[in-house]
Amino acid sequence: MTIILTGGCQCGAVRYRATGEIGFPHLCHCRMCQKAAGSYFMPLGGVKWENFSFTRGEPAWFHSSETVRRGFCVQCGTPLFYDGGSDHISITLGSLDAPQGVRPALQTNLAHKMFWFGALDGLPHDAGMDMTPDEEKKVAASSRQHPDHDTESWPPEEREARS
Repeated sequence: MTIILTGGCQCGAVRYRATGEIGFPHLCHCRMCQKAAGSYFMPLGGVKWENFSFTRGEPAWFHSSETVRRGFCVQCGTPLFYDGGSDHISITLGSLDAPQGVRPALQTNLAHKMFWFGALDGLPHDAGMDMTPDEEKKVAASSRQHPDHDTESWPPEEREARS
């Protein structure tokens, strides 16, 4: 059975498809990935270029160094890809439609990892900050986020009319 993974940016302007397993799923803690993700680390995994295609739009590219370019959606800013010039492209694992299906197997660049990560599971949970079911419905009804599956077109016509 062939594995087919799809994903894309938050607004749906860029969509992609990868065939086969994601290789080298990892968390990169380097400072460049931290800045590119706007987070403490970036989850990445690779797929060979021959098994990868864009199904809607194309990303913009930022050359973060002489050897690396990073793909992102020019419409919504979602970081999507890391291209180090090899035979594969690395996908940001959070941009997959089903990110829970690809579990990171290792970490890289630990010199830049936040020293307090080990304590995160011990942080208290403030349930009062969680969305209620009614709040979730209200957000979902007005969301401009692309759903976690391919669509024939995006955004839906009724949303375009409101813009």
